[in-house]
Amino acid sequence: MKKLETERVALYCGDCLCEMEAIQDGVADMVLTDPPYSSGGLFAGDRKASTRTKYTDSDFQGAARFQNFSGDNMDQRSFTEFMRRVFMVARMKSKPGAALAAFIDWRNLPAITDAIQSAGWVWRGVVVWDKGMSRNIPGRFRSDCEYIVWGTNGDKPVDWKAGGAAMPGCYHIGTVPNQKKNHQTEKPVQLLEKILAICPEGGTVLDCFMGSGSTGVACIATGRRFIGIELDKGYFDTAAKRITEEAAQYTLFDAGGGHS
Repeated sequence: MKKLETERVALYCGDCLCEMEAIQDGVADMVLTDPPYSSGGLFAGDRKASTRTKYTDSDFQGAARFQNFSGDNMDQRSFTEFMRRVFMVARMKSKPGAALAAFIDWRNLPAITDAIQSAGWVWRGVVVWDKGMSRNIPGRFRSDCEYIVWGTNGDKPVDWKAGGAAMPGCYHIGTVPNQKKNHQTEKPVQLLEKILAICPEGGTVLDCFMGSGSTGVACIATGRRFIGIELDKGYFDTAAKRITEEAAQYTLFDAGGGHS
């Protein structure tokens, strides 16, 4: 098992259900994660294809240059049960009132909302990420959006202080440009920074499916601590490099008292 720890970051390479055992209970202020969607088609045969086949187009997106990632071939029942187990353990690692936010597409939107609720989180709603792009299929509605399903670990009282405002329920942010991608399904750091607004300043964020580390970069950029877990060794190395080197450019890296 690979592991990287500093004052503000703890990164684990391995299965998230196993690696979360090493994390202290009740430490996370937020769980923000982008799990394998187990999607990319309407039928079982579609889901069994590689992630390169399902999610990239070498002629268009160029993301086919990245390695495939595992865990993306489950049917809907298996996906729901797996995510229930992950979210159940993640809830144990979270503080009372902590927020959970998980990315998903339209195909498995019902499955992940079921998983969140059956794991004991209070389901609070769905946030829309309008990517501003989709494949053109004439005669059908465009699939321009992905979704962030969110909930809380029990009650989360509303702070009615003067001047307080709700965060948007829809974000219009473009996808990561091909030449800047580090992962086949990478999410924009700008979007992740906005979603992190629900996490207390200086709080700790847990990502069970770290991928190339974009959530970690967003956490460091906004002065939060980060715990990331990634199964694939190649993507783990990419994440560790991005978080420890690329994120160091942010002056907010020192917001919590510096880094080791």
